[in-house]
Amino acid sequence: MRQFKSTPWIGTPIGTALGLSLMGMPGAHAEFIADSKGSLEARNFYFNRDFRQEGARDKAEEWAQGFLLRMESGYSTGTVGFGLDALGVAGFKLDSGGGTAGTNLLPPDRSGGSQDQYSELGLTAKVRVSSSTLKLGTLQIKDPVVSSNDTRLLPATFRGGLLNVQEIDRLKLTAGQFTQINVVDSTDYQDLTANRIGGSSDKFQFAGGDYQFQPNLTAQYRYGQLENIYRQNYLGFVHTLDLGAGQWLKSDVRYSRSTEDGNFRDLDNQAFGALFTYSVAGHGLGLGYQRMSGDDPFPYIGRSDPYLVNFVQIGDFANVDERSWQARYDYNFAALGLPGLTFMTRYISGDNVQRSAPGEGKEWERNMDIAYVVQDGTFKGLGMKWRNASVRSNFGNDLDENRLIVSYTLGLW
Repeated sequence: MRQFKSTPWIGTPIGTALGLSLMGMPGAHAEFIADSKGSLEARNFYFNRDFRQEGARDKAEEWAQGFLLRMESGYSTGTVGFGLDALGVAGFKLDSGGGTAGTNLLPPDRSGGSQDQYSELGLTAKVRVSSSTLKLGTLQIKDPVVSSNDTRLLPATFRGGLLNVQEIDRLKLTAGQFTQINVVDSTDYQDLTANRIGGSSDKFQFAGGDYQFQPNLTAQYRYGQLENIYRQNYLGFVHTLDLGAGQWLKSDVRYSRSTEDGNFRDLDNQAFGALFTYSVAGHGLGLGYQRMSGDDPFPYIGRSDPYLVNFVQIGDFANVDERSWQARYDYNFAALGLPGLTFMTRYISGDNVQRSAPGEGKEWERNMDIAYVVQDGTFKGLGMKWRNASVRSNFGNDLDENRLIVSYTLGLW
């Protein structure tokens, strides 16, 4: 078992300042502790992926148990408040073998299988001034130009710094720098790469803002740069229209322009996506369109999540020149008096893909999620989810996949 490792900010100026502030400020400990919170999540994960194309391996199949301990302190008192967060994770193999490894639930071993167990401890120092915060250390994030993956047993994390500034009404400014990533099936931090593009970098920087023009209309802009690999500008709008009588129409429109940075290689991609969702009486009907233009696929940090409307359970539909359409249906059974039970299904079809073989590349994916969260009683908060997917393609893998996830989060204080 790999020993717990911590984020190396201790001994830096921010770590020293944090310690001094908590020792020397009257009442600092009271606020630091009184506003703290902690939780322990148990996550049981079964993963099965069958490969359907000729000549492929039979399947990838594993079962594992994970634990996530999250602790967040309050901030010390004073004009400048200091705090500390911690994320401890551990994963244990329950079943794997016979050539079925490779699900990304567990770290691989040298024999082609999976390790029996793994663990890690990440620490995050934080500073608050007025309504703005700075965090340094282990970070999880969901942002238009960089998002952590949390679709396996344990989440991926970044190492770096994140600044959020909210001093102006309706405007939120965001900036950050990440130097490494720890992917979902590893405890080792590694340099950043670009999905499908290649290269390696130890610096990703981004900045931008969200502005709420109206309570139902928000605009987003981001600039991201993976040093010496790519630059990316993102612009997005989210609007919710009240149609009356319990009916809503949500519009989510996104555009990205990506070019090369430095002399790594020429890069040219434009990505447009739009998803419109009509909701009424527990039903949700969504229609989406996504288009890639330029000479390259959509670039994003490898083993992270791209912020695309047609990024779904398995595929991202972000190949060179790809066009894709999505139809989605959601239902919340609370409308029938069954709160906690939800259903989702969607179908995505992509074509016009440039491929090495002659002819047009085509692919499709179908997803289905059924989830239930116990609402009361002894097992309140216990969540169960079945995720099913099928993928067919004339240039990639043909897959059938099932994921069964049981999770429970216990509040510690």
